Amino acid sequence: MVQRAALPVPAGLRRWIAGIELGSAGPAGEQVLAHLPDGAAALVFRVTAEGMADLLVAGPRTRASYNVGGFVPLYIRARIRPGRARPLLGAPLHQLTGHVVPLSQLWGEAAGRLTGELARLGPRPSAGFIRACIETAVLDRLAAQSHRDLTRTDLLCAAIDKLTPAGRRLEPLPELARQLAVSERHLRSLFADGVGVAPKRLASISRVRHVLAHAGHRRWTQLTTDCGYYDQSHMTAEFRRHMGTSPQAFATGQLPAAQPC
Repeated sequence: MVQRAALPVPAGLRRWIAGIELGSAGPAGEQVLAHLPDGAAALVFRVTAEGMADLLVAGPRTRASYNVGGFVPLYIRARIRPGRARPLLGAPLHQLTGHVVPLSQLWGEAAGRLTGELARLGPRPSAGFIRACIETAVLDRLAAQSHRDLTRTDLLCAAIDKLTPAGRRLEPLPELARQLAVSERHLRSLFADGVGVAPKRLASISRVRHVLAHAGHRRWTQLTTDCGYYDQSHMTAEFRRHMGTSPQAFATGQLPAAQPC
């Protein structure tokens, strides 16, 4: 059984971190875990069943994966806002898409220090200490970034806001580039480097996540309209492309075959 709780994001990080989750999973093999498609990267701290602690980066995912859960006594997941990960992680996001890598590959010794600080919190860590550790590490990284890098990030986030609206017509990429006073080629380059997912794919993932968030609370026909699909068959096809199954099947627990973690 997976137990999770959302922690408040410190005010100084809300521009960069979308959410912080504290949880645990187990016993091993008890349930299937669905990892949803996501245009965002995340920092993940975990304590394994053997008592080892590590700190990972989960890159953006374009397709859902289904895994047989293992025993994880403790995990902390900080989801980075789409478009904000490049200056925090220090690597092009297209190199991380679909991958999970040790944070030490990107941060070096700083990752080891943060891992040690989080590990010392013990099996029942204080939410305040967790937030303080993450806030200090993130702000230290940001302080080392150039004004140019941070400006590029702001431009990218402005583009993402226009590409992933709920219930509004999506801006064509050439028009979006014109509004932001950059070339279409430059905008695509920004997405590859700072998001790791092409603009149209990111918009598609955003729509599917909107369907997932509201399934069970709204009719399928209403969700079709809300997300800007042509019709319900369009929504089903896009959902299946990212999730490996139809919206109706997913909602009733009919999931694709799970793989070991």
